[in-house]
Amino acid sequence: MNPILALDFAGVAVFAATGALAASRKQLDIIGFLFLAAITGVGGGTLRDLILGQAPVFWVREPGFILVCAVVAVIVFFTAHLVESRWKVLLWLDAIGLSAYSVMGAAKGYAATGSPSVAIITGVLTATFGGILRDVVAGEPSVLLRPEIYITAALAGAAMYTLLIMAGFPVAVAALIAAPTAFFVRAGALRFGWKFKPYKPRAGRRPEDID
Repeated sequence: MNPILALDFAGVAVFAATGALAASRKQLDIIGFLFLAAITGVGGGTLRDLILGQAPVFWVREPGFILVCAVVAVIVFFTAHLVESRWKVLLWLDAIGLSAYSVMGAAKGYAATGSPSVAIITGVLTATFGGILRDVVAGEPSVLLRPEIYITAALAGAAMYTLLIMAGFPVAVAALIAAPTAFFVRAGALRFGWKFKPYKPRAGRRPEDID
């Protein structure tokens, strides 16, 4: 199995697990687990393929991805109660999925277009959209709106992969460097609270002070 395909399956499996964990937090039935696992696992890749005009999308071409989501959902359904803090596990699994998908999304974007900017954008979208869908559908606090760095981690992984490929590195080497880069950034944010300075609103000027 080539490294990009391996990252694709890994990203789907890990994101599916976060969707199933979200279902466990909401105490849904097995159908709810399957649904949340599936939309989280394939959501980012579906958006990527639609943007790149690759139809049918990847999980239609290879139904094994949906099978992976289903298997993960069933496993989590019977084991989630063993996890002490499912929210923390969800966040760390999300970080792993983000790392894999940022690279895989960038790889597919670059292969399809040869454009570095498109590769980085598809990498970021692939890595983040599934998690956004999961949080919206499950009514969970959105990882996107948490104060610590999130999108930047996906950007770091996608940009690193793209730069290494442009520099002539083999795909496997670029992937093995870029994915840990994304994970390092996101793990630092989770562990140490890395974040950018937020916007601070200021009082507007009075109408009489404007010339």
